[in-house]
Order: sequence, then structure tokens, then C-alpha cells
Amino acid sequence: MRVWVIALSLGLLSACGEPPQKEMHQAQGAIDAARAAGADHFAAPELQAAVDALERAEQAVDTRDYRLALGQALDSREQADTATRLATDRTAAARATADTAITAAAVVVQRAAERLAAADVVKLPRRRTAPIRTTLTRAEAALQEARSALDGERYEDAAGAAARATTEAEAALAEIDTALTPPRRSRRR
Repeated sequence: MRVWVIALSLGLLSACGEPPQKEMHQAQGAIDAARAAGADHFAAPELQAAVDALERAEQAVDTRDYRLALGQALDSREQADTATRLATDRTAAARATADTAITAAAVVVQRAAERLAAADVVKLPRRRTAPIRTTLTRAEAALQEARSALDGERYEDAAGAAARATTEAEAALAEIDTALTPPRRSRRR
């Protein structure tokens, strides 16, 4: 921040007889870098502030107010740099959240698959295990979808699919428990 204040002061003290093209190009470069870092999604307000400041700089150039243009160009670059930092941090956090959700879902899906393959469940009639297998298949498909979304850097989609995989796997485990519970016999009087 201090560097920008010094740069702004030096720029304002000099005779601003020509447009601050260099600073405006730097601001545009910083905006492009912010977009590449995912600021459109993870730091949209900060990115928009940078874009707006650059537009104000261009308007100031049009009115030949080069001092204002310089200040707006420097502000735009600073806002874009902030957007880049925030986008990078938020992207890393979203990836970590999705990765954690996928790992947790994989554990539950694996536990359900192992439970379905257990000896006591294998002995159940097919009509009792078929719905469980269907539920587990949905869980495995959701887990695969989550992994694909993670690979495609669609972190929110990955976390959502991992949550569905966990829900389906937990439902399969509950269905197994229900299938293994002996039916209640009614008492005769």
C-alpha cells in the first residue's frame, strides 16, 4: 500500500502532460492476471472494482485529466492485485474443501461396499440386496462425478457430488442394517 502512495505522489508531482498509458497497460495486465486466477468467480467484487477504476481512468484520459487517470490506473492495478490474491486463496480453500469431502465420501462408499460383500449380507436373498446394490451404484457414480469435477477444477460441483455420494453410501449402509434385522413376529393370544 505504501509503495502505491509513493508512486501516486511522485506521479502527481510530475507534470502529467500525457496520458498514463504505461500504468493503464499495467492495470489491464493485472486485471487479466486476476481473471486467469479465477477472480471472476472467487473475487468478483474486487475484480469489478479494478475494471471500474480502469474505465474511470480511460474516461479521465478522454477528458485530458491525466492526473485523475493516473490515480485511477494505479487504483485499478491495486484492486486487481487484491482480486488475484483473494482468488488464489479462495480457490485453494475450495479445492481443499472438495478434496476433503471426496476423501470422506470414498471412505463411506468403501465401507458400504465391504459391508455389502460381507458373509452375512451375501446370504440374503437377491430381492433384499438388489435395492442396496442400486443405492451403492448411485453412491459410486456420485463419487466418480466428484472426482471428475475436482480434476476439472469445478470445486463446488465436486463438493456437491461428494456429499451426494456420502448420502447414498450411508443410505446403503442403513438398508443393509434393515435387511439384516429379523422381521418382528407377532404374538398370538
